[in-house]
Amino acid sequence: MTKEELLAKLKTIIEPYVQNQEGFKNLNQDTDFIKDLEINSANLVDVVLDVEDEFDIEIDNEAMEKMLTVKASLEVIEGKLASK
Repeated sequence: MTKEELLAKLKTIIEPYVQNQEGFKNLNQDTDFIKDLEINSANLVDVVLDVEDEFDIEIDNEAMEKMLTVKASLEVIEGKLASK
């Protein structure tokens, strides 16, 4: 799976939780889920659960704590997929 495909899937997953649509339109590697998209911490847990379901991976608490930006989330997902 390419980075573009991963990013497209991630965007689909986070879209329902985004409070700042302008931030979502300008989404890039450095986009912060809390600051830029205004996703609250409870919904971040939902995002992680959705990511686990979509990619059939398990994300531990340590990895989950890193998933605050698009880039960090993609790195966690790629790492988990590579170790499957």
